[in-house]
Amino acid sequence: MTASLPQADGTPSFLPYGRQTIEDDDIAAVVAALRSDYLTTGPLIPRFEAALAAAVRADHAVVCSNGTAALYIAAKALGLGAGSKVVVPSLTFLATASAPHLAGAEIVFADVDPSSGLMRAEDLENAIARAGRANAVFNVHLNGQCGAVEAIHEIARRHGLVIVDDGCHALGTSYRLGGAEKLVGENALSDMTVFSFHPVKTVTMGEGGAVTTNDPKLAEALRLHRNHGMTRDAAAFQTEQDAFDHLGGANPWYYELVEPGFNWRATDIQCALGLSQLSKLTRFSARRRALAAAYDALLAPLAPVLKPVAHTDCNPTLHLYPVLIDFNACGQTRADVMARLHAEGIGTQVHYYPVHRQRYYAERYGRLDLPGADRYYARVLSLPFFAAMAISDVARVIEALRRVLHL
Repeated sequence: MTASLPQADGTPSFLPYGRQTIEDDDIAAVVAALRSDYLTTGPLIPRFEAALAAAVRADHAVVCSNGTAALYIAAKALGLGAGSKVVVPSLTFLATASAPHLAGAEIVFADVDPSSGLMRAEDLENAIARAGRANAVFNVHLNGQCGAVEAIHEIARRHGLVIVDDGCHALGTSYRLGGAEKLVGENALSDMTVFSFHPVKTVTMGEGGAVTTNDPKLAEALRLHRNHGMTRDAAAFQTEQDAFDHLGGANPWYYELVEPGFNWRATDIQCALGLSQLSKLTRFSARRRALAAAYDALLAPLAPVLKPVAHTDCNPTLHLYPVLIDFNACGQTRADVMARLHAEGIGTQVHYYPVHRQRYYAERYGRLDLPGADRYYARVLSLPFFAAMAISDVARVIEALRRVLHL
């Protein structure tokens, strides 16, 4: 990778907080799909699913239109709906909570570690106790790191909860379990894992999502719920008069509605790009790890005013590179810092505003005291981080931070 090229006037190019890396072979793959006989629900769908399942060592992968859809069909496949309660850490994107809520479930927000943003075992226990009971936990691997997966698994199973890993930030991340390396998506300790392929993720489909599972019945349910809740499987038909001909064969035009649903299907165009990008996962992961290591080293002298989000005991492929800043010690607001960095060509973002504080959920559930989430949010800022960056870009970001924060 080379440093970002300067603009025509000689000033450095703008570094956004995240950006896709699209190469010539990605473009060629999409063009080939556009020239093929299929634009949607064609042969590239199962090819992408097989490649993703192999990449994360899962038995099944079901691709869909985006990560939010993936969260939704995961909830539907598990039968989460009216009367269900789902525990979700408050530090996440809206969709982790809103997708199961739209399926009919009520959300129980859990606190997080203020230094990592990840839900701890005690946070899950406290959320279940506050709710009285729960049916599921959607455990978020925030920024690409996974937290106390074993402890969370033990608590969830003891209380009878199913586990969905929100791995939308964590494709390529691994952790140790019983002396063995396990991948996020392998579902060693969860029922399903959800992924997103938004442009700023490690690999992209433009927009896209997927769910992995090792349960064939869940995989079947996921496919049902991504496609209007209808089936073409003759073995599942129950309306015999219309479904079958006089010889008992399935009528070729017939399909049967099991439960009304949405169209969450992915396209061959998306999967063409996804397949090309997925072949680069190892390279992109290695690059992100190198950039993270450079940030870690160059930021060390700026502590304790500015420091990286706490590292957990895993081998992450980071989606974001967030830092924690003591804005009070700097005598500046976060908005001021972001504006001054932007003026220097450095893009930043905040991931995330705690979901329990969002107007809709605050009105529905009342004000919650989740001090870890509030403390993390008050200090966090995501710095530029994407595979096409050079180490010199990291150094440029650090120097801009020094100037802006007067460190």
